[in-house]
Amino acid sequence: MGDDTRRQDIRAGRSGWTINRRELLRAAGVSLAAPVLWSLSCARSDMSDTARRPVRFGLVTDCHYADAEPAGTRFYRESRDKLAECVARMNDQNVDFLIELGDFKDQGRPPVERETLSYLQAIETVFQRFNGPTYHVLGNHDMDSISKAQCLARMRNTKVDADRSYYSFDIKGLHCVVLDANYTSSGKDYDHGNFDWTDANVPPAELDWLRKDLATASGPVVAFLHQLLDGTGSVYVKNAADVRDVLEEAGNVLAVFQGHHHAGSYTCISGIHYYTLKALIEGSGLASSAYAIAEVQPDGNITISGYRKAETRRLVSPQIS
Repeated sequence: MGDDTRRQDIRAGRSGWTINRRELLRAAGVSLAAPVLWSLSCARSDMSDTARRPVRFGLVTDCHYADAEPAGTRFYRESRDKLAECVARMNDQNVDFLIELGDFKDQGRPPVERETLSYLQAIETVFQRFNGPTYHVLGNHDMDSISKAQCLARMRNTKVDADRSYYSFDIKGLHCVVLDANYTSSGKDYDHGNFDWTDANVPPAELDWLRKDLATASGPVVAFLHQLLDGTGSVYVKNAADVRDVLEEAGNVLAVFQGHHHAGSYTCISGIHYYTLKALIEGSGLASSAYAIAEVQPDGNITISGYRKAETRRLVSPQIS
């Protein structure tokens, strides 16, 4: 990100979790105009030594694994080896957790439920070679020929109830939120391919849960989902603006990590970063893979180290002037 872009983001944005500090200072009767106060925004006196250390986590998305012939640029059978390389690197780098952002598996042509379940079990076995907490985000292809319940039952989300498709967890002072946008406009779950992939929605009940969850978060927040929130169109959540409103109103969200759009992308809206990771499935050979490590600093800045074709980027947490 260039200096001009960073300045534009800072002028246009909010400061994420530091906005809560602004409210705290106002309540305490401290002038918000005093420039020396902002040296405090990166180090809270109530944070433990553990919370002061950076949080590092691995990211991978759109494995689309299936024992199927290639289709265009998608080489389904190669995803296991690509993911194995990713997991090995995450173990070597000793990241705090590993999360995949959806479309974990695919299906045969024609689809057979029993075979689809075997593809999911095969790619999950590779994923679980990671020596630490693992988490999943549901993507539309995860329900292409099975149900959410069948999918979740074969995925392991560390210390999360097996029937939860959206949930949150905490690690070293960082609050992590996983969202599920695999609902039709009528609020029905995606199920056995009975959905239009362009009709992705976060339903009212999930929005209410998100609002309450963010209100009780004790530290900065990062969020994860499959479909995109930072625009409009076929790859975006249809009620993305409603979801962004909840994230922005909370005042503690640093970034959202997304998949689904295989080419990847990045935007910053109202001080929240939206990083879309490139798809692992695209292209033949390990060199065509994509995965990343994100490091969240105590000051809210995030460094993303991209591997293979994934983009490396530094996400600067804007400060309120």
